[in-house]
Amino acid sequence: MAVNRATRKILIVDDESESAILRTVRRRLEQEGWHTAIVRPDPNSPTAKALLGDEFEAAALWSIEEQLPDAILLDVRFGDHRDDRFKGLSILDHIVNRWPKLPVLMFTQYVQGPDREAAARGALKWDAPIDFIDKLAGADEVVLRLRRLIGAAPETITIGGGITLDTAAQTIYIEQNGDRRPITGIQGMKFEILRELAAAWYRSPGELVPFSRLERYSEGEDPRASLRVRIREIKTSLGQALGTRLGPSELILNIRDKGYRLTPPRP
Repeated sequence: MAVNRATRKILIVDDESESAILRTVRRRLEQEGWHTAIVRPDPNSPTAKALLGDEFEAAALWSIEEQLPDAILLDVRFGDHRDDRFKGLSILDHIVNRWPKLPVLMFTQYVQGPDREAAARGALKWDAPIDFIDKLAGADEVVLRLRRLIGAAPETITIGGGITLDTAAQTIYIEQNGDRRPITGIQGMKFEILRELAAAWYRSPGELVPFSRLERYSEGEDPRASLRVRIREIKTSLGQALGTRLGPSELILNIRDKGYRLTPPRP
């Protein structure tokens, strides 16, 4: 899945950034096209060891100011000192006060036990794009949560089976056997319909786009019928380009009385 690398940066604030878990997450993020940057406190600071959380807090706020990331991966706990047990929540408080629209995904190991309630209360304190995830969750789940938090889709989305949408060029491309060619039959309103579906799928695979949002790309007295015709034409054009026929349950599904969702073909 291609992403505009120049505009996607994830800042990681975690004292275990070199752990196997974080290395796997970083690799997965970079495969998605995001650039990852690691916050590292000044090792020569006289308080670097005694007040680990404070050092990370200062370094994190400075890094956000300097790098302007698209989202933050922030751990709840820093070190073993009792004052650092929930230091990530203190860092989060500063981030929300300064950058209230900046998405933050919190890593927590407090999914069970007596500290779970304290972490949960921290999650509810702010009205901001914040989510909590178990630190042992898979890298794919981390990427999914970040997509949802960031919300916006990239300029280029590859949706499987060699289908790529370039929103800047308003063009859909098919890639087969190393050959990349544009599809000329999907333009205007049909392109916008597929873009809406692809953006929803990018944010969260399986996300449904309601009829009301897609019908604005239709014309005539019966927008719902016009939408059905356009989607059928989209599937016909893509099927011809791929050398196949896309059936009713392929690529774009009609969810009765609700809307449509994208189901990318397998590569």
